[in-house]
Amino acid sequence: MLWVHKVGKEKRKGSSRRGAAEMNPTRNHEVAGFNRKRMSVIVRTPTGQLRLYCKGADSVIYERLSEDSLFVKETLTHLESFAREGLRTLCIAYIDLTELEYQQWLAMYEEVCTVVQDRAQSLEHCYDTIEKKFLLLGATAIEDRLQARVPETIANLLKANIRIWLLTGDKEETAVNIAYSCKLLSGHMPHIQLNANSLEATQQMIDQNCQDLGALLGKENDLALIIDGKTLKHALHFEVKKSFLNLALSCRAVLCCRLSPLQKAEIVDLVKSHVRAITLAIGDGANDVGMIQTAHVGVGISGNEGMQATNNSDYAIAQFSHLEKLLLVHGAWSYFRVTKCVLYCFYKNVVLYIIELWFAFVNGFSGQILFERWCISLYNVIFTSLPTITLGIFEQCCSQESLLRYPQLYTISQTGDIFNIKVLWIQCINAFVHSFILFWLPTKMLKHGNSFIVSNICQRYVVVTVCLKAGLETMSWNKFSHLAIWGSILIWLVFFTVYSFFWPTIPISPEMTGQASMVLACPYFWLGFFLVPIVCLIQNVIWKSNTCSRTLLEVVREMESSRGQELDCSGEFEFLSPACSLYALCALTASLCFALAGGYAFSQVEHAVISQEELVRSYDTTKSKTRRTFSTAFSESIFE
Repeated sequence: MLWVHKVGKEKRKGSSRRGAAEMNPTRNHEVAGFNRKRMSVIVRTPTGQLRLYCKGADSVIYERLSEDSLFVKETLTHLESFAREGLRTLCIAYIDLTELEYQQWLAMYEEVCTVVQDRAQSLEHCYDTIEKKFLLLGATAIEDRLQARVPETIANLLKANIRIWLLTGDKEETAVNIAYSCKLLSGHMPHIQLNANSLEATQQMIDQNCQDLGALLGKENDLALIIDGKTLKHALHFEVKKSFLNLALSCRAVLCCRLSPLQKAEIVDLVKSHVRAITLAIGDGANDVGMIQTAHVGVGISGNEGMQATNNSDYAIAQFSHLEKLLLVHGAWSYFRVTKCVLYCFYKNVVLYIIELWFAFVNGFSGQILFERWCISLYNVIFTSLPTITLGIFEQCCSQESLLRYPQLYTISQTGDIFNIKVLWIQCINAFVHSFILFWLPTKMLKHGNSFIVSNICQRYVVVTVCLKAGLETMSWNKFSHLAIWGSILIWLVFFTVYSFFWPTIPISPEMTGQASMVLACPYFWLGFFLVPIVCLIQNVIWKSNTCSRTLLEVVREMESSRGQELDCSGEFEFLSPACSLYALCALTASLCFALAGGYAFSQVEHAVISQEELVRSYDTTKSKTRRTFSTAFSESIFE
């Protein structure tokens, strides 16, 4: 609430002219923050009259109107008409206050502001004492156009198996029209509407819908759930919220209308607390700050409604359509980079330190270590750090064009197929086997050699094998990848050569003196230099070249390599063309007939399942029936 506390004027001393301060009197305002569906201001007119103006949702304003208010029914009819057109509506009302009423309320407000316990409830009660018996002034309706490519972005996010819930403070009719405009709702999608005035009625309605779903409860169905803010207040009660969440998760689309900023945050927190999923909240206004801060990932859109959402978000974008690239491209790349980096770090450390375990069997568990201490210390810092960095920064599962063309690739990160406990154990077992080969094979080859020579040769093989393993894990080669992998091998060779000549000039590791000349002159070293890494990695090469069961990602990468860097995005997804089930085909046919039967001739929307030209051509009586056109359209639309 905003109110005028004092009005004053400023005058210049020694001047008879009316200055700028006198022509523009200074007004001191006080602002109270709140979290509700209305905003009020108390002003003092030039005649000294105090008046409170209030704007807000019709559901809030109408329950506070006086019986003497005029044009109530007419305004409500206009609001419904505006909402059906997709306009965003607000009601405006006022009430005249006496000086005594204002002073009494101001004293109450100042007292409530000092309360420590239950301050929010006390403030709400304080506001309710003055925001009542309004006289309706009228209603406003504005057209808030969708940004460019919003329907296409939502369609691609849905293909990526991302659940989308629309949380808005608009009227139900406005929210439904917006959902249709952005293709979140379709004409053949049944609706579940929850509108109740009590906790018991809300619980009964939710339980009845859950019972009607039966075995489909908890599974994603082609349904839309629509609920208003008043009903949601009861649905978030601790006795009902679990059933409400199960019902909401069973629907493909969820629309929550006439919500306060607090309710938006509560819904996000409900999903965040009870569902094993990552939540993302995106908004562009101050009303969205609460849910942006509550979600795992908050995205703010910078626009005409200020920078509050952007300043409180994790990521800031200029258009809603940029969310597609943020998730499907940068999100997928980031997931692959992190997983590859983590798995590789486990691998290279297990390989090195398990060798010390094998050496313990040779030295009788005396506590002696195989590798020189500085070589161990610099293993992660220098010798194998560059491949790790390139995997974590430059790795790409596939090109940006492919990720945007095939949103289904995003589901790889959702299923966790490339990073889970099983994959981690497989990587550790693989490293365990490699360490066995890297220790015992050189040891048997040089069983009569010096232990320091065996140590340096083993570490040389470890560095080469680990770097080549990074090359096998690299899916997107570039100049940095080559520099990191081959450069790391060269760095160890240069370090080993220089390190062998430190002593006695630098009193470090006298046992390393002359080791470079002895190792590089050993023929077994050069034999094992090529043999040992090949023996270690041959199984990994065979595993990665397996073509018996190709994944979606492997097929897309094969398409990229066969077509070059530029992927032809106009083509269809050939590998997703197996015969669809009869049930899916019949369901699509029925929905198509339902959609076409509801409109006038030539009234189909653009980019529909089947164009008007194809429809007329298929039913042209002067030509033979081209059933193949429908079959192709059906199969393509199912897997699109």
